[in-house]
Amino acid sequence: MSENPMEQFEIKRLLPIEVNGYDISFTNSALCMIISALAVVALFLLCLRKKSIVPTAAQCVPESAYEFIYNMMVENVGKEGLKYFSFIFTLFLFLCTGNLLGLFPYSFTFTSHVAAVGTLSLLALVLNIGVGIKRQKWGYLHTFFPKGTPWPMAPLIVPIEVISLLSKPLSLTIRLAANMTVGHIILKVIAGFVVTICLVLGWLPLAFTCILIMFEIFIGILQAYVYTILSCIYLGDAFHSH
Repeated sequence: MSENPMEQFEIKRLLPIEVNGYDISFTNSALCMIISALAVVALFLLCLRKKSIVPTAAQCVPESAYEFIYNMMVENVGKEGLKYFSFIFTLFLFLCTGNLLGLFPYSFTFTSHVAAVGTLSLLALVLNIGVGIKRQKWGYLHTFFPKGTPWPMAPLIVPIEVISLLSKPLSLTIRLAANMTVGHIILKVIAGFVVTICLVLGWLPLAFTCILIMFEIFIGILQAYVYTILSCIYLGDAFHSH
């Protein structure tokens, strides 16, 4: 494995494909996205293969995740927003699995790339706008010009509100991608010194690396949670803005 900590973020073509001059090659990023999705499906199938009234330890895993996201949506969106539960639930599981998958050797952290995370953020933005228009019709325009605001303030208020709306997917994307990139770089750099330092300090550097990996697992889950709860809050704004 290369000692360059940035090499783990390089997108590599696994199956070169070009159509009309456009590069649509199958890459390591696409492969890890597929693996993440299949891993979630496999986990749920494995844990729910035997259902019982008294949940087993395995059955508690998907049920706890379901209840966690359900409560998050009820608190931040309301019960009327549960019709979009499947999107939010899938979003959390996909990002969480992607964050953790990148910790495995020779894997790839697609959540560290702005293109991958940004696409999900734009999808969430389109959903929010669609929900707002569906519920409020032309009243959705008050999102950019709140009721009671003096008309002479429109040239100032409208651009600010538009920028505020468009900045939401940007903030979601940069927060997640930056955290995943920095965390994995630190882990790769420190892990690269373990073998050498262990010759001098014994098992202490290895123990420290294990602690760092556990911390990175926590960060991966936390960042997926932060991304998801902010998506819920933005969706809630589409439901309750006036």
